[in-house]
Amino acid sequence: MKPISARRLALLVAANTALAPFAIDAYLPAMPMLAEHVGASVHHTSISISIFLFGFAFGQLLFGPLSDRLGRRPVLIGGVLTFIVSSLALTMIDSLHALWFWRFIQALGGGACVVNSPAIVRDCFSGREAAKVLSTMVMILLLAPLLAPALGSALLYIGGWQLIFAFLAVYGLGVLGSVLWLLPETSVRPERPASARQVLGHYRQIVTHRAAMGYIFAVALSFAGMFAFITSSPYVYLDYYGVSPAAYPLLFGINILVMAGSNRVNIRLLSRHSPRRLLKIGLGIQLCAGIALAATVALGLDSVPLIAVLVMCFVGMSGLINPNAVSSMLDYFPQMSATANAVLGCVQFTAGALSGGLISAIGIPGVWPMVLMMLLSTLGANLLLRWLSERRMLARAALDAPSKDS
Repeated sequence: MKPISARRLALLVAANTALAPFAIDAYLPAMPMLAEHVGASVHHTSISISIFLFGFAFGQLLFGPLSDRLGRRPVLIGGVLTFIVSSLALTMIDSLHALWFWRFIQALGGGACVVNSPAIVRDCFSGREAAKVLSTMVMILLLAPLLAPALGSALLYIGGWQLIFAFLAVYGLGVLGSVLWLLPETSVRPERPASARQVLGHYRQIVTHRAAMGYIFAVALSFAGMFAFITSSPYVYLDYYGVSPAAYPLLFGINILVMAGSNRVNIRLLSRHSPRRLLKIGLGIQLCAGIALAATVALGLDSVPLIAVLVMCFVGMSGLINPNAVSSMLDYFPQMSATANAVLGCVQFTAGALSGGLISAIGIPGVWPMVLMMLLSTLGANLLLRWLSERRMLARAALDAPSKDS
């Protein structure tokens, strides 16, 4: 099997990672029809989204160490097969509990797939090159949540909700074929595979690494702020501001395009700036957008155009935040990058699930729950990055300075 190019690698890992957003977003238009089929309310049926997020987080924790131990290909192939089988099983469900069960299994397979993507990039590249490939991957990946709802609506119209899960199975087959034919094994297996006790030690090593956790919290809290918007956007735009159903997809989709644009800018800037510097810039812009959102609402100046622009500035900075934070974090763990990415994915998706769940549980009408959650999330990301990561780097630089002078 020939070595894979950076561009083809980015395309392949993006297609692999897109399993998750397709599985999350494609069946959303079918929620009422699916609820009627299983004889449950839409509210209880939509719990399958949270179940998927928690299963996705757990799957990354479970399969990340296995990827470091057994190699990327076996775990990736097993994850895709699990995703395919569970997607086919979802076409035949007849109860709410069956829906919950198979969505959890589907999420486990998706977690096994996604946890490998940054690890594969880290196996082949490091530093700025890794950040560039991750940015390209994310830019391609952003097409999935942009297309998934429209694709789900089209499939629902053509053949019912079962066709959506059948499409996910077919997409998984395409990913499986690409992995089998194009992706070589990228990791170097250790001579002595880690035991269960050593795996727990690896997790402890990661979660007690101050600098790495700073980058993990930066990604997770930024994601929590974005998920606060995703969860609240139907109510905020359609009910609170009275936006028409035809305009809502445009207001939502423009955020994805801005994220893709910031990813493209990030790729260009990485030739002159370090990932850490660009990460701080992205978080700083996101914090300013969060403050501006809160000030706009507090002063009663909020309107659809202004809110939409500020949200775009907030959400769009993910293109500068995610790839640079992931690349910087993985530099600390070259020998267990999948395990480190499992911790990142678990914290990230748990933060997103808790953010959306908290807003739903509060149930306060108006735009304030979304705005406050976005502001607190980006504020926490900025503070924790500087406290855990930047503070340690400055202390280390101060210790190194006397030796250089001598």
